[in-house]
Amino acid sequence: MRRVMPFTIVTVTGLFMLVQYFIPREEFEWLYEWTLDWIIVIGCFAMLLGLWSMTYVSVSKVRRKIPGWGYNVITLAGLFFVLIVGFVPGQASLVRGSAFMHLFEYIYIPVQASMFSLLAFYIASAAYRAFRARTILATILLVSAIIIMLRLVPLGPLSAVNQWLANFILTVPNMAAKRAFWIGVGLGATATALKIMLGIERTYMGRD
Repeated sequence: MRRVMPFTIVTVTGLFMLVQYFIPREEFEWLYEWTLDWIIVIGCFAMLLGLWSMTYVSVSKVRRKIPGWGYNVITLAGLFFVLIVGFVPGQASLVRGSAFMHLFEYIYIPVQASMFSLLAFYIASAAYRAFRARTILATILLVSAIIIMLRLVPLGPLSAVNQWLANFILTVPNMAAKRAFWIGVGLGATATALKIMLGIERTYMGRD
């Protein structure tokens, strides 16, 4: 029963979500909306499970003094502080001056800015290694990147030509690559969904 019940629920739900698109009836539309509501409910329980898992793992690392356990202390402190603020009347609102907005403006935004500042150096380093014109493809990538980066730079008489080249790169080869990518993603998602509904893929039950 522990294996049959989850497989039955997944298969029936997957088949219903597939078939309801081809049946223009109000009853199926209502069932579709009802199913989406259940997805939200399950997501809420999954969030609680994630919070419990993060708390359990962090507490275990702090108890065993695993290297880097200080970061887990900061994580737990931030988690419980935000939870406490959420229960204080008027402090969990988006009004400027509330405790939540102070956390957002003076902690979250500076940390996010620091993270993206560091990320910029990693991107620059990766771009330097990728754009070195050692081969024909690398040269094409380098030239295309320069044209795209200069499309908003005033270049005098060359601005119109560079703008046209940048728009051509974005709307023709770039769009073709994006469409091929999304077609591959769609085919992969379809294949994975069929494998799950047919019982070939069962890793969601905790086993291969």
